[in-house]
Amino acid sequence: MCRSIKTLRPPVQPEEATEEEIRAAALQYVRKVSGFRAPAAHNREVFERAVEAVALATAELLDGSEVRGGAARRAAG
Repeated sequence: MCRSIKTLRPPVQPEEATEEEIRAAALQYVRKVSGFRAPAAHNREVFERAVEAVALATAELLDGSEVRGGAARRAAG
């Protein structure tokens, strides 16, 4: 879909994703889906709400996802 959105979960990214990284991925997604790099003034509010909703859903996904072997890797590292 959008090649510039990077994978944010371990083991691709060994540390936890930051809020900034999650928001950047959400922004890229909303830009791609909407077709707007920057929305016009009359679309700005809905654009920002979409970015926040996607960022929240992304954070919930990352927080709730279980990476098998993750605990063993953290203990060994």
